[in-house]
Amino acid sequence: MQPGWNLGNTFDAIPDETAWGNPPTTQAMLHQVRSQGYKSIRIPITWSNHHGPAPDYTIDSAWLNRVRQVVDWSLAEGLYVLINLHHDSWQWINTYPTDSTTVRNRFDALWRQIAVTFRDRSPKLLFESINEPQFAGTSGDDQSDQVLNTLNTEFVRLIRQTGGTNATRVLVLPALYTSSEQARLDALSGTFATLRDPNLAATVHFYGWWPFSVNIAGGTRYDGNVEQDLISGFDRVRNTFVSRGIPVIIGEWALLSYDYTRPGIIERGEFLKFIEAVGYHARTRNLTTMLWDAGSFLDRDQLRWRDQGVFDMMKASWTTRSATASSDQVYLPRSGTIPSKTLTLNLNGTTFQGMRQGATALRQGTDYTVSGTTLTLTSSALTRLAGNRAYGVNATIEALFSQGAPWQISVISSDTPVQSAATGTTSSFAIPTQFRGDQLATMEAKYADGSGAGPADWTTFKEFWSSFQPDYTAGTIILKPEFFAEVNDGRVTLTFHFWSGKQLTYSITKSGTTVTGGAG
Repeated sequence: MQPGWNLGNTFDAIPDETAWGNPPTTQAMLHQVRSQGYKSIRIPITWSNHHGPAPDYTIDSAWLNRVRQVVDWSLAEGLYVLINLHHDSWQWINTYPTDSTTVRNRFDALWRQIAVTFRDRSPKLLFESINEPQFAGTSGDDQSDQVLNTLNTEFVRLIRQTGGTNATRVLVLPALYTSSEQARLDALSGTFATLRDPNLAATVHFYGWWPFSVNIAGGTRYDGNVEQDLISGFDRVRNTFVSRGIPVIIGEWALLSYDYTRPGIIERGEFLKFIEAVGYHARTRNLTTMLWDAGSFLDRDQLRWRDQGVFDMMKASWTTRSATASSDQVYLPRSGTIPSKTLTLNLNGTTFQGMRQGATALRQGTDYTVSGTTLTLTSSALTRLAGNRAYGVNATIEALFSQGAPWQISVISSDTPVQSAATGTTSSFAIPTQFRGDQLATMEAKYADGSGAGPADWTTFKEFWSSFQPDYTAGTIILKPEFFAEVNDGRVTLTFHFWSGKQLTYSITKSGTTVTGGAG
């Protein structure tokens, strides 16, 4: 099944397939996914709005037929297919602790109908009991684990009783919250031990170290915290399940805030490092990964990748390692002499082969030098690449290695950004900003005593996009109402960190719903 892809925000969308902005699924789309090297597809399905009342909970025939059509198209493409109960988890399954009879009857009725519908389909079709199970009204996670054990056990019993291919079909059981915390894995392991069914797989989800995944608390880079979180989680599932012969499916993976509609939250090069590491660490632990794609990766209208380089790194990681570097950006001054610039190469077992701009090879010794893992781009080469030195990306070059995807480097001309005074309200406040070729990395907010202002006051670094948002076209940085909702009246000092390394300090004063601000 490795690698796998999620048809996200589609059949799991509420109330129907296209409600969350994706087009109807087509055979051409599924063929494209298969042609790109994917071997499996997870089709999340929310059933809540598509069945009748108790006691039968009869699934709408049109909905069931549409699900069956897409499942059959996927199987015809040669894909392994995984279907589930998706947002049902928080819509009604979560009330099991206080309404067990109703939830159990509904759960059983839906899975019985699904199982019978697909009873004779290929064994390449898998069933997943519940997406991201969670429960309200328990005394804590230990009791929630017990509830999940009850539902997972019932799920396996019910599917097996429907016979046909279902008697041996692979069934996928999640941990509580699909978490890879050891306590959650141990609880799920107990369920496997009790069931003693050889055709079961475990599933967890992986969205990375949270500060990096959403860009909060200064988590702008793929650093040791991100790497250790990845390795520890993957080691836990390998040691708990894979080492005992139980397959593990990472049923969803990405970063929570990676979204083409909200650019800048995750810096591209840092994301590429994450992609490369996920592929390597999953592959060496025999884990199956299923990319969560709600439209951010594959443009389903054009049937092409929104960022070909991102997909190239992902695809390379399925079979090998790729090299990366300390950055994929080189910032140059807009005027004056351009100095040489250095980057540190993360070779990941590869060897450096050379550099190019498009089809033109750059000259070692003249355009660049390499000493160990230090790549130096010469002043003369950067001066040539900068051209007329217009603000922004002037050129893109690539470092080539003995294997894997090339590493793209943007050559950027910029000056220190400039900000102006502003007046507004807590519901509408924007700081006039001349970005001058630079890009915003993060923002700090502090009271006079140095403590964090605004949401998540345990850190001075605020969450990108939720608290603030750059608008490069309008030339502003927007401070969100959600930010001001948790800011005290008085003065707050903001520090804007840019990817060039430059920082700007800006002060705002909040008085009721009125906000004023100025540089410095």
